[in-house]
Amino acid sequence: MTRLDAKGPTPEPAAASTTDRSWLDRFFFVTERGSTYGREIRGGLTTFMAMAYIIVLNPIVLSGAQDINGYAPTFEQLTTMTALSAGIVTILMGVLGRAPIALAAALGVMAVVAYQAVPQMTWPQAMGLVVWQGIAIILMVVTGVRTAVMNALPHNLKLAIGVGIGMFVALIGLANAGFVSAGEGSLLQLGTTGHLAGWPVVVFIIGLLVSAILLARNVPGAIFYGIVTATAIAVVVTYVFQLGDDTWGGSAPRLPETLFTAPDFSLLFQVDLFGAWVQAGPASAAVILFTLILAGFFDALGTVLAVGNKAGLTDENGQMPRTNQILGTDGAGAVVGGVTSSSATLVFVESTAGVSEGARTGLASLVTGGLFLLAILFSPVFGMVPGQAASCALVLVGAMMMMGVGAIEWSDISIAIPAFLTIALMPFTYDIATGIGAGIVAYTIIKTAVGKYREVGWLMWILTAVFAADFGLAGIEHLLGL
Repeated sequence: MTRLDAKGPTPEPAAASTTDRSWLDRFFFVTERGSTYGREIRGGLTTFMAMAYIIVLNPIVLSGAQDINGYAPTFEQLTTMTALSAGIVTILMGVLGRAPIALAAALGVMAVVAYQAVPQMTWPQAMGLVVWQGIAIILMVVTGVRTAVMNALPHNLKLAIGVGIGMFVALIGLANAGFVSAGEGSLLQLGTTGHLAGWPVVVFIIGLLVSAILLARNVPGAIFYGIVTATAIAVVVTYVFQLGDDTWGGSAPRLPETLFTAPDFSLLFQVDLFGAWVQAGPASAAVILFTLILAGFFDALGTVLAVGNKAGLTDENGQMPRTNQILGTDGAGAVVGGVTSSSATLVFVESTAGVSEGARTGLASLVTGGLFLLAILFSPVFGMVPGQAASCALVLVGAMMMMGVGAIEWSDISIAIPAFLTIALMPFTYDIATGIGAGIVAYTIIKTAVGKYREVGWLMWILTAVFAADFGLAGIEHLLGL
């Protein structure tokens, strides 16, 4: 047997005999990957805590998007479907992919659905396009296209993708916590007014410092304990200072009046697979579908690489075990997201929070998925955790993912510029796929221009053409009168 760590495959200790381990250990490779049941449970719980905000955020965004007939699902309907979809597909990832990767409604795809697809068609028709997105991704996996793309990326770009996602995750955490915001006359500013003020920011800072100190002291569960500490303080100050929902930018962290609520499954299977092509027209529907596929494809690709590197599951060439199963489950997640009307359910970069807590196997995904399913009933309990408390995990994960920047060959300018663009444009554009695309285009063109075209594979040229077309899509639509 072998154990995968950050340095690649290494021999498994002789004492770890398969006959001495349970079927659960053997199935999930717990011992091979140097993990324990405790780490997997703690990691799965931490991942859930870091991404539980999607149960609230996705309904907020989608319930505000009216379709061509003026219809939009209710917040309660979308809350149930968001948690259901995330729970089912994350458990599926644990069983098939056996990786510590959780899935939920993808932020990038969510925006395309709400602001590009829904206004041109009915809700069931928009969800039908999401299902087609998933089918297309599955076909790419079955035909080997998606794995080939992953293998075609140069090693230095893979490293840059991980670092860039770390920067992106940290920015999400800082923004969610109210530590930074869009300012007047500037892209970003400190706090919401140019200064730090208010209990939510204090809660975030305390959680961040508690987790950072515990991490520095190598305390297991450091990030999780930081979230719990911040949540406890948030609940206390809410009651002591009588803080309202507006103070927290949403629901204030209070002790729940009831432990569970009745779920609403009425959106399940409300899908029209072919109506979008008639309602919006073949050209517009094709453009939307292409955008959905591109956003989901490369967001997921970058996230899988980042999680694999962080967990030490990749070899010296950046390859992960069970890649096809992982990518196939991601495609199935888009289908499930369409069927549940919760938008595409894809791999979530917040999975790195659980990896930082020691998660290395699909057992952690089972824990995370199970908690999402519980959240359908126990949403008031999970609603106690404010976004500011969970955000400290994202910032720390970003800091730890930044450590990979030293392995990039910065002395080679033909590598340094594409790597920089990959890293910088993810947080600057608030989009993972844009960073990956800019890096690929720059790498291909610069390497070719300096006579190192042999280092650029034919698939990289295809990816360059695809991203160049995507970057110019608005102009193309304008020329075609779409």
